[in-house]
Amino acid sequence: MVKMLLSRYIKRRQLLAKNAFSQRYLVIDLELTGLDSKQHEIVSVAWVVIDNQCIKMSDSQHFINKDVKSLEQSPVFHGISTDSVAQGQSLQSILMSLSAHFSDCILVFHNAMLDWGFLKLALKNAGVTQRPKLIIDTLQIEKKRLLQHTSDIKLDDLTLNECRNRYDLPSYHCHHALTDAQATAELLLAQCHQIGAGKELTLRALV
Repeated sequence: MVKMLLSRYIKRRQLLAKNAFSQRYLVIDLELTGLDSKQHEIVSVAWVVIDNQCIKMSDSQHFINKDVKSLEQSPVFHGISTDSVAQGQSLQSILMSLSAHFSDCILVFHNAMLDWGFLKLALKNAGVTQRPKLIIDTLQIEKKRLLQHTSDIKLDDLTLNECRNRYDLPSYHCHHALTDAQATAELLLAQCHQIGAGKELTLRALV
């Protein structure tokens, strides 16, 4: 057990020392029926790939969970109807497709505590044992940057749209998983270039 933990620690340290700009990232967004992973459900999952600073929309994926029991307010907020759900895929198959990227990609979320919390529980329930090598949270990156200038951070200051505004990124129609995944990918690249300021940037600076 100790040997395994030591090996993980060494691998993490080695990874954190690598150049952030040359990594392959999987930027993920979920649409949910609520905020409690024990009571609410995953409605849809989407991801886009960043490879060597290039957002590869040709590798993007968007899945709707056909197993969702109740859409709650999803038709209003996400535009997902019962017809869309009927044509979706099982959560098990979605998770298998997602976890296939864990070994070669660093996962990125905007608010990882929420989205990864849902995914981690879903993966456990589905018996999927693969785990990502690293998780990066654009919300936490922005929070850390803001705290360097002020201690007064309002909740709305860390929304995806507000974070993008600070980098002069265009506004997108939110509450669609694939659009939000793309928006988060663009935000990550903007943050990296701002933090790096033309110098080498290691992954350690992002976690």
